[in-house]
Amino acid sequence: MPICIPDSLPAVDVLRNENVFVMTASRANTQEIRPLKLLFLNLMPKKIETENQFLRLLSNSSLQVNIQLLRIDQRQSKNTPPEHLNSFYCDFADIRDQNFDGLIITGAPLGKVPFEDVIYWPQLQEIIRWAKEHVTSTLFVCWAVQAALKALYDLPKMTREQKLSGVYEHNTTQPNAILTRGFDDIFVAPHSRYASFPIDKITNYTDLKILAESDVTGAYLMATSDKRMAFVTGHPEYDATTLANEYHRDLKAGLNPTIPQNYFPNNDPTLAPKATWRSHAHLLFSNWLNYYVYQLTPYDLLTRNLTID
Repeated sequence: MPICIPDSLPAVDVLRNENVFVMTASRANTQEIRPLKLLFLNLMPKKIETENQFLRLLSNSSLQVNIQLLRIDQRQSKNTPPEHLNSFYCDFADIRDQNFDGLIITGAPLGKVPFEDVIYWPQLQEIIRWAKEHVTSTLFVCWAVQAALKALYDLPKMTREQKLSGVYEHNTTQPNAILTRGFDDIFVAPHSRYASFPIDKITNYTDLKILAESDVTGAYLMATSDKRMAFVTGHPEYDATTLANEYHRDLKAGLNPTIPQNYFPNNDPTLAPKATWRSHAHLLFSNWLNYYVYQLTPYDLLTRNLTID
């Protein structure tokens, strides 16, 4: 089954050109099924690029998913036309009384910024806490993981001296866990962050189960025992060229970035990189949608309490 998105969203044409099954809202309205209702909080500067990346992964499922795009506030974006935001995004006030099957909160380029200095930090904390009562399962990605650890566990912000950038090997620590069902014992995933997720800190100060980790990247995939929240500290949604674009952008800005590790052929930034994490990314999102959302969510979101025993 497809994802269901507004007819005129740019992702419709992008994904169809890649032979991805997409159903427009006008067609979906004629079907008599109960699709999953998914909220997508996009904190990345390049909204449209991020939409394409995540929608591509969400489409690879047998479930029909209706997507509602959410913005954190109404500040003008430097990288996304206001017409796009006003046409396709809603504000939190518009949906705060609703329930959702799933919520995805993306990363944000705020790795070195103290939480108190993030202009929308109060709003983000409110949404994270709201999700505990109104969303069956929430998936936090990269910087959103750091924000959630602070909001939910009061874990202080931990940062690395050097940016972690590249594609790294990870080990599954609980191969029988349903979120990692079908994973290889060792798989690769991209990272681009200053945030640090030490395994001992996660183990000692939270109740999260670490499902995949790396000596280099720390904890990669974590979840609560009730499956209501999942955390992925990397960027499995990245396209093949995303890290390259970031590297060349920072190089042009005079930031003297390090070359992303295990990424460019022969470690040569002039050569085109290849995506080696795509199968892992699709499987991760498929497992989350199936086992953490679809298998747990009530059929009637309006009348049933979302508290899960």
